Amino acid sequence: MTNTLHPIVREITDRIRKRSQDSRREYLDEMYVRKPKGLARKHLTAGNQAHAFAGCALHDKQALFGASWPNIGIVTSYNDMLSAHQPFEKYPEIIRKAAREAGATAQVAGGVPAMCDGVTQGQPGMELSLFSRDVIAMATAISLSHDTFDVALYLGVCDKIVPGLLIGALQFGHLPGIFIPAGPMPSGLPNKEKARIRQLFAEGKVDRAALLKAESESYHSPGTCTFYGTANSNQMLMEVMGLHLPGAAFVNPGTPLRQALTAGATRRATEITAEKEAYTPIGEVIGVNAIVNAIVGLMATGGSTNLTLHIPAIAKAAGIDVRWDDFSALSTVTPLLTRIYPNGQADVNHFHAAGGMGFLISELLNAGLMHDDVKTVAGHGLSHYAQEPGLDDNKLVWRDAPTQSGNLDILRPASDPFSEEGGLRVLDGMLGRGVIKISAVKKEHRLVSAPAIVFEDQNDLLTAFEAGELNKDFIAVVRFQGPSANGMPELHKLTPSLGVLQDRGFKVALVTDGRMSGASGNIPAAIHVGPEAAKGGPLARVRNGDVITLDAEAGVLSIAVDEAEFFARPLIPFLKNAPQAGFGRNLFSTLRHNCSSAESGATSFGLHIDGEIK
Repeated sequence: MTNTLHPIVREITDRIRKRSQDSRREYLDEMYVRKPKGLARKHLTAGNQAHAFAGCALHDKQALFGASWPNIGIVTSYNDMLSAHQPFEKYPEIIRKAAREAGATAQVAGGVPAMCDGVTQGQPGMELSLFSRDVIAMATAISLSHDTFDVALYLGVCDKIVPGLLIGALQFGHLPGIFIPAGPMPSGLPNKEKARIRQLFAEGKVDRAALLKAESESYHSPGTCTFYGTANSNQMLMEVMGLHLPGAAFVNPGTPLRQALTAGATRRATEITAEKEAYTPIGEVIGVNAIVNAIVGLMATGGSTNLTLHIPAIAKAAGIDVRWDDFSALSTVTPLLTRIYPNGQADVNHFHAAGGMGFLISELLNAGLMHDDVKTVAGHGLSHYAQEPGLDDNKLVWRDAPTQSGNLDILRPASDPFSEEGGLRVLDGMLGRGVIKISAVKKEHRLVSAPAIVFEDQNDLLTAFEAGELNKDFIAVVRFQGPSANGMPELHKLTPSLGVLQDRGFKVALVTDGRMSGASGNIPAAIHVGPEAAKGGPLARVRNGDVITLDAEAGVLSIAVDEAEFFARPLIPFLKNAPQAGFGRNLFSTLRHNCSSAESGATSFGLHIDGEIK
């Protein structure tokens, strides 16, 4: 496979590597010191071991007692309320059976919380969402703290779950690990129809029963939601970073191939432990090259803006310093190869059928836009992931991915992309730095210059819309929505109303220090703007009527006020009152207080970057 690396990809990779040299070395030194000599539980006392396997089945207990078989730790995000995680209920038994057949044992090491941004969208619980990632990382560390495992299997899918699992796993960088997804639910109500019903409801033209019917027909069975939001962007991420078995991301739940992939991941886990020649510690899998591949994958697919928070946080956990300037530079040379809702009408099942991750990775490798020189759980080289799984007489096999797209309206070759540049842009100017997802925004909407209308609560914007006060050109500034203010909730609830106004012919845009959903995109939105208003960022100086320019093509976020005058204005104070109290939000005050900026991952962990939070 041809892979002459693009000079810009090489330049950015070298820049990240040089910047991260000391912190990465510190991380790896710590990891190598912890590499076990032989099976992990041999260093435990008899009392430690007795506690660790007291509840096991007899045949597993005998194997564990003899310390002759590797032991697999399972960290699971299973719950039966959320469709994406419901399939994990049966996985531990599949894993235990496959482990025994491979000469290993497996135990559920622990569980991590899994909340759904779809359920909490626009509700108080959304203010716990982003910080659930850090809670998941800590829960993962607790799960692995018993130090009796030789390899780990991580069961997770959605928005904060996969990044949290990976951040926690990287604190045990010496331990090999494989991520096992549940797969997307089968396709339901077409995305275009779902969006149409949502906008009709926002305009009061259909009732709640019609809205609920449409939503239920969209999200209708076990499995991940089928649009290309954060959950499915995470699955792309795990593929291009080499943490799945190749092609595992988008196989539907409850199918023979899905079960075969789960069993296959278990078998592979037994082959990469410390006493084996193919030893693959997760801290080596997540290196600088893998992080660059992650950013390129995000740009090439027009993935979720939430990954501009998660990738820096993941990188930081591995001692790697990644910045939005790296995202911006890589975006300029990465072509947009997919149209998956909200960037098009197809869903991830259609993408998978058109050639999926195998075709995408093959195209990016051949174009010199991804590093093949990486360690993965499938072996050395990302080229393993230019394959797709299948069954041959009920046996799991891999075949070369298609060399041609099955549908050019969904998936294109690098030589004929939807766009010459990636799906995300970094914005900069007097109002701070933020990101915008432009892959779903039509060209005629990418430049908006209009007076500001300032809100400090998303519900106030909706009230103004319902009162008919927003039928004009304007840029909504929704501030005090950053991680230090209220946990950085998603503001996807605003999308239908802003979409209605845009469809009526008004020039509208959103500027916020909060987040938008991975499913958002048709409205120009400058998000994650920092420094955030609660920390004295520029948004705290904006007044109603100030003319703001959001230029997604040029990467500009400016305000038509004299700079000296603007920064002489008094800051609007952030009132630390009701939004932080009740509903469990007070329990997260320490995380809010210690949170880093959005650009450095919005994480409460200092981790390995200079020993401090940035």
